Amino acid sequence: MDLHLDLDTAPGRSLRARAEHALRDAVRSGRLAPGTRLPATRALATELGVSRGVVVEAYAQLAAEGYLDTRRGGGTRVAAGGATAADQPRPLPGDRPLHRSRAGGSGEMDGLLYDMRPSLPSTDGFPRQAWLQALTRVLRTLPDERLGYGDRRGEQELRTALVGWLARRRGVVAGPEQVLITGGLRDALPLVWRMLRARGARRVAVEDPGWWRIARSAEAAGLEAVPTPTDDDGLRPDRLRDVDVVAVTPAHQFPTGAVLHPERRAALVAYARAHGAYLLEDDYDAEFRYDRQPIGSIQGLAPDLTIHAGSASKSLAPALRLGWLVLPSGLTAELQDDDPASPAGTPPTLDQLALADLIERGEVDRHLRRQRLRYAKRRAALLAQLEEQLPALQVRGAAAGLFAVLALPPGAHEDDIAQRAAHEGVACEPLRAPGRTGLVLGYANLPEPSAPHAVRALVRALARTP
Repeated sequence: MDLHLDLDTAPGRSLRARAEHALRDAVRSGRLAPGTRLPATRALATELGVSRGVVVEAYAQLAAEGYLDTRRGGGTRVAAGGATAADQPRPLPGDRPLHRSRAGGSGEMDGLLYDMRPSLPSTDGFPRQAWLQALTRVLRTLPDERLGYGDRRGEQELRTALVGWLARRRGVVAGPEQVLITGGLRDALPLVWRMLRARGARRVAVEDPGWWRIARSAEAAGLEAVPTPTDDDGLRPDRLRDVDVVAVTPAHQFPTGAVLHPERRAALVAYARAHGAYLLEDDYDAEFRYDRQPIGSIQGLAPDLTIHAGSASKSLAPALRLGWLVLPSGLTAELQDDDPASPAGTPPTLDQLALADLIERGEVDRHLRRQRLRYAKRRAALLAQLEEQLPALQVRGAAAGLFAVLALPPGAHEDDIAQRAAHEGVACEPLRAPGRTGLVLGYANLPEPSAPHAVRALVRALARTP
């Protein structure tokens, strides 16, 4: 196809810049409609009279900006909504549209909604082809009788695959009989609290600040949630007082980004042993560490006291609704009964078997390596822009996970600033930590070219907030 791109009149000093501008203009104007398949790089290079590398780089840049969608084996197409992505805010899934002012905006990417919510991974990196192939293999080989109701604890194949994978990657010590497949920690919490309450638990230490659902679900189960302070080294074991369970996120605390200090890990295990308490370890994004290998799980230090919770939400995609609990051997007897209070819905058998297939074939490891590289680049781009445009503000949080914390001056109204940022097109969250103010900035969905514009919008939000 002839794209009718005129590089002679396009602005830019280099051929690559002119090619990018001409393609971008064709998409934004609607001349190239969403879904339009673009020529192969070699064919377009011949048409334009430039080297193939110019077209390859132009395609890559526009894919990073969200204008194009490049998939292996599927060619390059104009992304859905690409014609208007640069001119209109895009509503976030599950949220009301963010209304924003364009006053004071500048730059060709003004109008984009920069999704910097800390809870979201980069779903555009989901290994669609590998997942489809895994499902196909499962459907070809699965006996008809396996299409009935599955094991309430989860399919044996997935529990076995997870035992090896978690032992290798997280240092978890367990057998398949200790693994329970769930729809994620949110769905599993009622079961956890029920089991622990049956063992006599009455008080649960929760991180302050922390994920609000831990405390709320414990209270709904009739337990007392006891706020326990956290600082830059994570939860403080010295502030534990007469609790039966400690809920902790040691690898990357939410929302502060702290990593639990080794001495505190040991102190936490010592407390649990001395007081007969259980530890609930939320290992929600421990796969992503950029300065060194991820630290091991607390479960590896105390398998008999720790309930280890993980999921595929951050590593693959939240839409899978696949998670797991690794229970101490002393609690596995609770799973033998056909209890209607068991998991609120075991994930579909086919999805469980597909995930087991991907783990066994090494596809999940390969995907995580790709995602870790992608996130490291996006994190570096965001930090560089924060240092350049907001040098007076400190960035906190370890080189891990999917977010960083921008510390604000004492007395700053972080909720107002977050709301102002929404009007400027940036979706982020206030820190809401006792004695500290800040913004929690996710970078998983912020491509490197978008970082300067997103931070510029934050600068405007800060400037316009009393």
